[in-house]
Amino acid sequence: MHLHILGICGTFMGGLALIARAAGHRVTGCDAGVYPPMSTQLEEQGIGLIEGFGADQLALKPDLFIVGNVVSRGNPLMEAILDAGLAYTSGPQWLGEQVLLGQHVLAVAGTHGKTTTSAMLAWILEAQGRRPNFLIGGVAHDLRVSARFSPDSREFVIEADEYDTAFFDKRSKFVHYRPRTAVLNNLEFDHADIFPDLSAIETQFHHLVRTVPGSGLIVVPDADPALERVLTRGCWSRVQRVGQAGGLQGLPIDSGTFEVRDASGTAGRVRWSLTGDHNRHNALAALAAARDVGVPLAAGIEALCRFAGVRRRMEIRGVAAGVTVYDDFAHHPTAIRTTLDGLRARVGGARILAVLEPRSNTMKLGTMAARLAHALDPADLVYCFGQHEGKHALGWDPAVVLAPLGARVRTHGDLDALIADITRDARVGDHILIMSNGGFGGVHTRLLNMLGATSAQARVPQ
Repeated sequence: MHLHILGICGTFMGGLALIARAAGHRVTGCDAGVYPPMSTQLEEQGIGLIEGFGADQLALKPDLFIVGNVVSRGNPLMEAILDAGLAYTSGPQWLGEQVLLGQHVLAVAGTHGKTTTSAMLAWILEAQGRRPNFLIGGVAHDLRVSARFSPDSREFVIEADEYDTAFFDKRSKFVHYRPRTAVLNNLEFDHADIFPDLSAIETQFHHLVRTVPGSGLIVVPDADPALERVLTRGCWSRVQRVGQAGGLQGLPIDSGTFEVRDASGTAGRVRWSLTGDHNRHNALAALAAARDVGVPLAAGIEALCRFAGVRRRMEIRGVAAGVTVYDDFAHHPTAIRTTLDGLRARVGGARILAVLEPRSNTMKLGTMAARLAHALDPADLVYCFGQHEGKHALGWDPAVVLAPLGARVRTHGDLDALIADITRDARVGDHILIMSNGGFGGVHTRLLNMLGATSAQARVPQ
């Protein structure tokens, strides 16, 4: 079958394209931004890409158009598809009906930690030689790709997003996946562009719970009021609680070590390079889900000790002039705070320079703005890039919102000025944490280059 994917360069749709190709379909696609690394990854798999959404793409005559949620009414190709009465569906629906049926689906949902927990879970299964199928919204260093499919593998790990499916299907993506093992990692208000309040998101999570069979398992934290309300609305499956008071516990030993205990006692210790309470929680959820498909705790713990993390999740991008630069995806106040707390635990009294681009729809709307000062408080200096012109313009003033942080705050609307300011402030031994859910104008590489150049100039005899 020939599938043509609209919005193919998105993380989910690009992964879907790779899975469809591996399943034996001919795949082509289009997007408004066809660029590396996704374009390179797709082209290497023989997937033809077209720039833009021109109506002339009807001439490809695919058997089915798969429509990403980046597409809305008024899109010229979508309007042509509708006018011609051609067959189309959403990515999640196609995946659920054509790939996930017959698989033991292990779905990881939640406001935070979906990508990391999914990667941990897939890695635990991979380390056991089980070669799981997976579709994850990021690339784990151990797995090397974001998506993989083989019809011979019967387990499928999927990052289960609560964002809506398509312009014609406003249900959350994850209701199409029908998991047998579901991780509900946490639940807070997010996606203010499509959800009016937390209660609306809880309803979508309740719909997910309704799809888990009675013989299935739901993994939840031991203390999350929103998820408890979700389960109170109805739960027909086994439930495993994880956390300090749950049936599976993680007791911190130091910043890089924690002990895992279940009802039978101590199962082992995880020693790794990751930090923070959030990653310990992610690990417990992954261990519980893996155990549900037969992986002993001891084997899961051993695998996690070798887990190298996920790109763009506290990833060290380089060191220049004695300054370490990190890249992180954090774009919600809770994630920002837990990421900073984890870095503080790692570096102790060294200075942390936090650089934030509020780029998600929720952040740009300012729904979470009142929480940002508290979230950024562990940093010694804070830089906020609030572009006032162009598509990432903010609806709020960072200088006003972050005023409680006092003289620690610098706000910028120009990227060059931001990089120059950070370079002037940075000292040997500093840790610069850059947080954005986008490319941020290549700021990581540019900053490392400028730090290196400035250091080299300082060494030249005058």
